[in-house]
Amino acid sequence: MKEEKRINKEEAIITAAEKVFKKVGYKNAKMEEVAKLAGITKVTLYTYFQSKENLYMALTYRGFQKLLNGYYQVIDKYKNESGLISSLALLNKFMDFSTENFVYNEALLNYFSTIRSADENKLTDALKESIYFKKMQDIHNLIFKLSAKEILKGKSDGSIINDFDPMFLSLHAWTMVIGYSKVLAASGNEETTIFHIKMNDLKNLILQTAKIVLVNNIDINKNLFDL
Repeated sequence: MKEEKRINKEEAIITAAEKVFKKVGYKNAKMEEVAKLAGITKVTLYTYFQSKENLYMALTYRGFQKLLNGYYQVIDKYKNESGLISSLALLNKFMDFSTENFVYNEALLNYFSTIRSADENKLTDALKESIYFKKMQDIHNLIFKLSAKEILKGKSDGSIINDFDPMFLSLHAWTMVIGYSKVLAASGNEETTIFHIKMNDLKNLILQTAKIVLVNNIDINKNLFDL
């Protein structure tokens, strides 16, 4: 019962933090504001989360778990469809997730930007000590593996003929959805970006491009500038 109470309190704090981060952003967020919204004292807040970085990583972990659950739901929904269909459905799921979960989208973008550096000296002590940062490191490759598995399924059933390694194709798809997510973040989660481009049109173009790549063999060594 005591452990359950602790978990519930922690979840309530993360929910409060999500609202604060959504309103003012991570950099401008104050732990005092989170504590007030959660209905606890600042001292109590720090007994659960010793730093703002750890709290933000907890939010990031929650968002990633939600994304993973969405992936598993898509895989189950399309288990009787071709690997091409399920692969495109996963790509679509990621973009929908980014659109529907603006705070999580920003948090995940920040996380993946942080881990690009292999130099641990660039990480703050608070981040190194964050249990949620460690949890994220344990699972952050799962979305690539799940995507690669569906691509392999497509190769087996003949719906995907591109002969590149499934993980290579998964990473290619990742570059597109990350670009989409960054444009979305820059637009403030609006349907139309600052360039007056509709996000839904951009999403559909990405899906069409991904399909073309998957159903064709492409010579990446070909010089595209040879006329």
